Amino acid sequence: MAHRILKGAGVALAALVVVWGVLYLFGLRVLLTGAGMPYLAFMQTASAQADAIVQHRAEQAEMDSGAAPVAPEAGAAILDAPSTSTEPDDSASVAAVVSPAESASSWSDFRGPRRDGHYRGGPIKTAWPASGLTPIWQQPIGGGYASFVIANGRAFTIEQRGEQEVVAAYDVSTGREIWTNRWDAAFVEFMGGNGPRATPTWHDGHVYALGASGELRAIEGDTGSLAWRTNVLADSGASNLQWGMSAAPLVVDDTVIVVPGGEGGRSLVAYDRHTGATSWSALDDQAAYSSPMLVTLAGIRQLLVFTATRVLGVTPDRGEVLWDYPWETQLGVNAGQPMLIGENRVFVSSGYGTGAAVIEISAAGGQASVSEVWRNTRMKNQFASSVLHEGYIYGLDQSILACLDAETGELQWKGGRYGFGQVILAYGHIIVLTEDGDLGLVRATPTGHEEIALFPVLNGKTWNHPAMANGILLVRNLAEMAAFDLRPEFSVGGPDS
Repeated sequence: MAHRILKGAGVALAALVVVWGVLYLFGLRVLLTGAGMPYLAFMQTASAQADAIVQHRAEQAEMDSGAAPVAPEAGAAILDAPSTSTEPDDSASVAAVVSPAESASSWSDFRGPRRDGHYRGGPIKTAWPASGLTPIWQQPIGGGYASFVIANGRAFTIEQRGEQEVVAAYDVSTGREIWTNRWDAAFVEFMGGNGPRATPTWHDGHVYALGASGELRAIEGDTGSLAWRTNVLADSGASNLQWGMSAAPLVVDDTVIVVPGGEGGRSLVAYDRHTGATSWSALDDQAAYSSPMLVTLAGIRQLLVFTATRVLGVTPDRGEVLWDYPWETQLGVNAGQPMLIGENRVFVSSGYGTGAAVIEISAAGGQASVSEVWRNTRMKNQFASSVLHEGYIYGLDQSILACLDAETGELQWKGGRYGFGQVILAYGHIIVLTEDGDLGLVRATPTGHEEIALFPVLNGKTWNHPAMANGILLVRNLAEMAAFDLRPEFSVGGPDS
């Protein structure tokens, strides 16, 4: 009897292995949520996904070849309309250093020109129908977790297509692919997922893109041609992070700053943005997953850098440390962006039970110092970053949206389970892109969680940050991209808001 049971169990196990093998061939994979919970989902293989994109783009080109020519103005209309913002602008009390290119029609950096997740392009449509918004266009895209940057009517991102990393430029109005710049590279990581992570940066007609394995390229924004390239990990003698290079390049004056995390003063590196030559390097910190920022704190222009063990301010021309504040988490995973509060305070937050803090930077006699204002576990930004509106911090505490008083850290409310998604602030509202690919709108008010709408827009795991310029919202994930027109509709009664 025991023999028969064992034999039967062996046959059943063999059958399960065969079934799993067949399902695996058809794309069944074990994936992890942001909370680390496994689930099963059918995924295209990298090569099949790349082939599908090639076919889709070819079909678009064939369709376009038979269409009547479109005047340049028509294609650019979405991004050229002027807008006037009447919302309270937190920039009045936030000393972020703003690029001269900042305008309603540009989103030049990760999370916007100030890297703070705040869209300042004027009013948006907030009367979303219960059935959801209809996209302007929606189409397949390569893998990876990068977001878009937007300039001159084009959106730029980096994707995984088969065995290549691909920087692509798209027309914002139509979604049509304009050019690609590609190289052989395939970052594979089971827990987080495959593909490039770091959002490109647009500056002065160039796109600066960083691949998951350290490939850094300066690309002509008009043509997609290569200006220069290097590998930041090779240059700094650094090993890659477990989840890949994720920090967006930062353009400061005539340099492009990256955080490869090399030892011996090669953790923070500045390259000449025109030639790719190394301008300077500094620090010995292990890199994290947060992007450097250019800010002014306590009257001092500086780089705000979040490494695996601390948040610190350094000089933007040499990388000399002005101040630092210890901040350690499990596996050195600091991924959220620090956020400026007023002229001399910084909000910082991480997941894995770590929490959040506000620190204050003081300057006297040419020296800077730091002190802690408050610290708690009310906001744990594991993958996402928070936003600031009228003295209140809004962000995902792990997977639940929360609101804190920026002055005291006191929790105002928690509500809405959005998974490990992303948020941006626009016209007094929180736009939420959930981990499951739903798009939501929540009123930014400390009085309570007021969800206006929530509906599906993308299929599959979605950790990518939304981007927005002149009222056009762009979203993407590992397989799809879409655009939504959020410009208000004007009538005799005024704007629809």
